[in-house]
Amino acid sequence: MAANSLPFQAPIRSRLVVVGGGIAGVTCAERVSRTLEEFDVEEQASSVLEKRFPNIKVIQSAVKHLKSEEHKIITETGEEYTYGKLCLCAGAKPKLIVEGNPFVLGIRDTDSAKEFQKHLAKAKRITVVGNGGIALELVYEVEGCEVIWAIKDKAIGNTFFDAGAAEFLIPKLRAEKLEPPITCKRMKYAAAERETEERVPASPGETGSALGPDWHEGLHLKGAKEVSHKVHIENQCEIKKIYNQEQFKKSGKVSLSFLTAQEDEKNVEKDEEVWPVYVELTNGKIYGCDFIVSATGVVPNVQPFLDGNNFAIGEDGGIKVDKYMHTSLPDIYAAGDICTTSWEPSPVWQQMRLWTQARQMGWYAAKCMAADALGESTDTDFSFELFAHVTKFFNYKVVLLGKYNAQGLGSDYELMLRCTKGHEYVKVVMQNGRMLGAVLIGETDLEETFENLILNQMDLSHYGEDLLDPNIDIEDYFD
Repeated sequence: MAANSLPFQAPIRSRLVVVGGGIAGVTCAERVSRTLEEFDVEEQASSVLEKRFPNIKVIQSAVKHLKSEEHKIITETGEEYTYGKLCLCAGAKPKLIVEGNPFVLGIRDTDSAKEFQKHLAKAKRITVVGNGGIALELVYEVEGCEVIWAIKDKAIGNTFFDAGAAEFLIPKLRAEKLEPPITCKRMKYAAAERETEERVPASPGETGSALGPDWHEGLHLKGAKEVSHKVHIENQCEIKKIYNQEQFKKSGKVSLSFLTAQEDEKNVEKDEEVWPVYVELTNGKIYGCDFIVSATGVVPNVQPFLDGNNFAIGEDGGIKVDKYMHTSLPDIYAAGDICTTSWEPSPVWQQMRLWTQARQMGWYAAKCMAADALGESTDTDFSFELFAHVTKFFNYKVVLLGKYNAQGLGSDYELMLRCTKGHEYVKVVMQNGRMLGAVLIGETDLEETFENLILNQMDLSHYGEDLLDPNIDIEDYFD
């Protein structure tokens, strides 16, 4: 929790208070203090933030209760802080497939990632449940361990791409990892070595700041087996039941051995090995493993703020915010994973709980808070004009633009595709001759051109198939 008093006057009363130490909260606190020229967020000791911005006071305690009518927050240590304006940036919590099971791990923050690394070092087989960004990165990065990957969708990466893109990526998932990691040219998120200071222990069920897209860098994700990379996918299924070793023995059921892509599923053999935990899938198959990774998404962390406060809540459980990041309660803003945007969005933007958007929202919320405090007006930030996200999956650069999966377009759209196996995958979403979205996998060098084409909504009808012709330098058309 960061309190900013412009300048800071006392630890109890502050003009501006930011709750949350993740990317949205840090960006919001920094933006309130001064306009940043460049962005580089690391997990650091709280004293680093205070040294950089003397008018920020960092309080290391979770919020227990919010009394919005009194403009007051109460921490778990019992201290009370009054605010002029408040921004809630408390992020989200992982949706675990089951709570309280020692064999089920969730990966959400740096501490849980390191806990995963510790368990993995002794593991010969793990089961990963989920199909989002963490799951995609995890199944590719893990070595020295068999991976059973259970997804509820027909294809991998359903959140980010269609079945065609998934098919393009699958060979890389099953191949030996020989090439060095690519350099992804975007803003970097890293965990720095912390200063020597006493850490506040996390309460049960409490999570730290969300992992960035580079979370696995610096972690040794290797299991106990002498194998490079072995992944078996079970699609269109979910976890039906989890058994510990004793429960499974009493059940009389049979578990299956690991199935490689080359083996016939009908000839899969009974697994003779005894495992610490077993998963029964809704497709009837049972696998034993050392532990289970729950990577099934997140839910907005709103609970500490709801009691006694009449916030408007979105369908996804987030606190609703208007186009100025203001909630339904006076002088309270929200940004990042905790909030749900309720304004009419740009035709080529949608909310997704990603670090890129958390940073944008934190920056913009601070701008709105400061403007309101000074009695000034503010315009909607340009970052909400076009959805744009750059990441890396299976060692490919991945760029998602606009309505990249034709979100909300029904059947009123056309797709144009260009695919070179093992090299690049390009998909554009067209409607009435205009580009509304794109998926770019590989080093296509098309992102800037396509970003401009989506924003200016130029009629591209007369270019036809030439738009994606690899023999034509499309950039020459639109210089």
